[in-house]
Amino acid sequence: MRPLIGIPCCMKAFGAFAMPNHAVSDHYIKVVLGPIGGIPILVPAAGSAVAAEVLPRLDGLMLTGSRSNVAPGLYAGPPHLEGTPEDPARDSTTIPLILGALERGLPVFAICRGFQELNVALGGTLDQRIQDLPGRMDHSTPSDQALPKVRTGKAHAVRVAADGVLARQWQGLDWSPASVPVNSLHNQGVAQVASRLVPEAWAPDGTVEAGRVEGARGLALGVQWHPEYDWAEDALSRRLFESFGEAARRYAAKRFEPELTATLAAE
Repeated sequence: MRPLIGIPCCMKAFGAFAMPNHAVSDHYIKVVLGPIGGIPILVPAAGSAVAAEVLPRLDGLMLTGSRSNVAPGLYAGPPHLEGTPEDPARDSTTIPLILGALERGLPVFAICRGFQELNVALGGTLDQRIQDLPGRMDHSTPSDQALPKVRTGKAHAVRVAADGVLARQWQGLDWSPASVPVNSLHNQGVAQVASRLVPEAWAPDGTVEAGRVEGARGLALGVQWHPEYDWAEDALSRRLFESFGEAARRYAAKRFEPELTATLAAE
């Protein structure tokens, strides 16, 4: 059986009447069906009660990117500038999902906003507009950029810890820890790193671009870039999802082991 991969939804307005919808980009559906080798399970942005009910049924949790920013009240940050998109329904769902997943040892892979959520859930803080800070790069890409290759293409390199989870996942591939090209589509970023989050990659301006959760009982990794855009062409991106899929399958095997043992005993 394929592992069941939970993907928390964003709350977005659709249609002429701006009706609220629970939504996930098709990129994430395709990557679960593809290199992860799982079945995508969309988790509605409906709060902590839903999070608690769905976690026992999952074999992995993938936290996606989004245009919305994590609410600053969750990390005692200053209010967002007027017009900054927020998604309190998603926040109320993802934070308990992350904490519950880590408690259970459920594999977690966090992407962009998901990486920021991971840091906040563990007690860290965020910079809201990195491009406005002295000495920092502009990590954002204009949302109205019409050329997909410009919008999602490689934007800068990151330096990767040679002894971390990323390095172990990329063993056997052609890459250098000193310079790994990544795309960049974010305004927010990790400011104060949570005590349990161990940085594993950095942009040239020092922005934390990846990290693992120290002491996690399962794979718990996040990246600030978007590997879901280029996994079909980029071996490093593809390996991230393949490794997450392997962790989810191992978790699924353990989850079903008691049931399988009981069935065999009955036979």
